[in-house]
Amino acid sequence: MQTYFYQLAEDITARMQGNERFTCTFSAEESDFVRMNQSAVRQAGSVTQRSLSIDLIAGKRHTSESTSLSGDLTMDRARIDAMLVRSREKLPCLSEDPHHLYATDVHSSEQHGKNSLAKSSDTVPAILEAGRDRDMVGLYASGGMYSGFANSFGQRNWFSSFNHNLEWSFYSQADKAVKSRYAGFEWDPAAFQGKVDWANEQLDVLSHPSHTIKPGRYRVYISPYALYDVVGMLSWGCFGMKSHRTKQTPLLRMLEGGAKLHPSVTMLENTRDGIAPNFQDAGFIKPDQVALIEKGELRDTLVSPRSAKEYGIPTNGASSDEAPESVEIGGGEIESDQVLRQLDTGIYINNVWYLNYSDRNACRMTGMTRFATFWVENGVIKAPLSVMRFDETLYRMLGENLIGLTAERDLIMDSTTYQARSTESGRLPGILVGEFSFTL
Repeated sequence: MQTYFYQLAEDITARMQGNERFTCTFSAEESDFVRMNQSAVRQAGSVTQRSLSIDLIAGKRHTSESTSLSGDLTMDRARIDAMLVRSREKLPCLSEDPHHLYATDVHSSEQHGKNSLAKSSDTVPAILEAGRDRDMVGLYASGGMYSGFANSFGQRNWFSSFNHNLEWSFYSQADKAVKSRYAGFEWDPAAFQGKVDWANEQLDVLSHPSHTIKPGRYRVYISPYALYDVVGMLSWGCFGMKSHRTKQTPLLRMLEGGAKLHPSVTMLENTRDGIAPNFQDAGFIKPDQVALIEKGELRDTLVSPRSAKEYGIPTNGASSDEAPESVEIGGGEIESDQVLRQLDTGIYINNVWYLNYSDRNACRMTGMTRFATFWVENGVIKAPLSVMRFDETLYRMLGENLIGLTAERDLIMDSTTYQARSTESGRLPGILVGEFSFTL
């Protein structure tokens, strides 16, 4: 993959005319996909795909073209020629872009992930065995993901990662199900079995009559997977320089009003330990880490090249939407086997459903519980909880009402596959929160 991309980059360089410059990005994957339903394989296949995007630059004008690649040099060179023809036709018709910024200093790099993946022919039987005599539905993806960058100044960057991602649910009846995930870089049978055993314990409880509570405030435990959805909401403009300068960030109270989260909360964009490349599509290198929130206080922002140009500040290699791609929250002191005892009496939230802002300026979110949310009494799971809507601010959830975070954190990989497997991920703890507001 790498050699092939670099050859194409040299071909593009040789095709530049006059004052033309270019940047180009390469994305590829070699993945196995297995879809399961009723504890049986319903669809299985392997995908090998490559794509290339070229941004052709002439002065302050630029335009982009993208294409899929076949892997045949003759055919792909013809596609590149066609892309450049279309770009040259468009360029004179375009306005100058005053905020366009791309790397001109050469910073080449290579990062090759270690391939420790088990064969799908070994892991899939283990997954099916876990679902034996149960109604299991899920999706398993495994394989290599590759990213590359090149420009006309001679910069070359390469990144590869090899990982697996499994999402599955054990269904009890109707809307009663236990949803679980297992992601990583190496298949660990013991770790997987631990997740299966915990899911089975919850599945047994789902057969009990549902418990209904009145609207009010309750002590809750929010699992790493539910917290990942909350953090996903924060990706919508919370940490980008553009949203801060235009005062559109949901963290405006932290930015201007002095609001803080709990001192135990530290949130990073941790590119070093994620599965996203350590460079972006304009050629800027990402730092290993960016501290977004440190000990409860708002710290650094994600600065895309466009924001850097507009506001006259350095970029830190953020993507165009200035959203975290490898988010991490530090762990706390609550051991995983002590979560129920620490919760005592309250609500155990495994997953959330329909999460959205109810008051964006106040960073207030509303959502509904779903998939194995339980009522807990005296540290013992008693019954599944009837679906409830909650409405709560980040400042209460991770601030004044935060009781603690689990020491153990889960690696969560985004399972979306729009055009290709996602390179977004998170490493998050579970959190224990008091006075969590349920509205109906």
